[in-house]
Amino acid sequence: MIRFENVVKAYPRTARPALDGVDLNIPQGQFAYLVGASGSGKSTVIRLLLREERVTSGRIQVAGRDLSRIRRREIPRLRRDLGVVFQDFRLLPDKTIYDNVAYVMHVLGTRPKQVREVVPATLELVGLSAMSRRLPHELSGGEQQRVAIARAVVKKPRLLLADEPTGNLDPGTSREIVRLLGRINESGTTVLMATHDDSIVNELRRRVIELDAGRVVRDEADGAYFAPRPQVDPAVAHSTSAEPPTATAESVNASPGDAQPVESTSRLGAQPGLDGGAAHQGAQRQATAARALIPRRDSAQPEPQAARAAGAATATEVGR
Repeated sequence: MIRFENVVKAYPRTARPALDGVDLNIPQGQFAYLVGASGSGKSTVIRLLLREERVTSGRIQVAGRDLSRIRRREIPRLRRDLGVVFQDFRLLPDKTIYDNVAYVMHVLGTRPKQVREVVPATLELVGLSAMSRRLPHELSGGEQQRVAIARAVVKKPRLLLADEPTGNLDPGTSREIVRLLGRINESGTTVLMATHDDSIVNELRRRVIELDAGRVVRDEADGAYFAPRPQVDPAVAHSTSAEPPTATAESVNASPGDAQPVESTSRLGAQPGLDGGAAHQGAQRQATAARALIPRRDSAQPEPQAARAAGAATATEVGR
């Protein structure tokens, strides 16, 4: 259904490409999440699939059409096979819910009799049969998004693109919307959902495709929002923990003013088998070791919190 072959998309006056050598294949009937931080390239993928943008190099195929070769007059026909759901609903404010959904079919030239049959069935699919005569402002955010989904699927598209469909919704409503998309997917429609909602991705598991700086860095079936942490070999962990300690916790955590006292030469000299010179040398060695264990604090060494802050980094692109 969707195939990207070494796709590069570069915008003028940008330091790096929005997409950089992307290879991707989503078969017919699959549900996949497209995740990544803001600026990672998710919205660019959606725009390329809608043919709002052209690739700089590479090749994209959607529903058997080569988008790098498609002519401008063929784009409307391409979009008839695509349904799109946006974060901000984009409903017609002065038209009823029924008319918002029917509008798409009128534009496509569908016969009135078929419109009267298909629109009520679609509103029933999304659970809004009883609200068909209401205006958008009379509905909640979740209900408005259901109308947007009904409008997207009323023409029975082969591919449904959902661009942050839960971005303006509360967690409970977000789960309902994604479950609805799942039911639509079960009817045979391919669904690609761009999202940054980690709780939804983790709870309602599907294929996860992760972008970072325009590259696919992870493609995982039944994946989570974040990549799993690498597992530590138990044998390695055991061997590491079995090594003898080089210092006590008290000595390592001591501050410069709290150094532990070193045994005196006279006390060492009282031990059997040690003469005064050997005892003095032993005391010096212990004093040197103790000083080495005391952590230094100077202007060149960052405090622990500053060190942690210096190691943190994030990057993300959301939105249409």
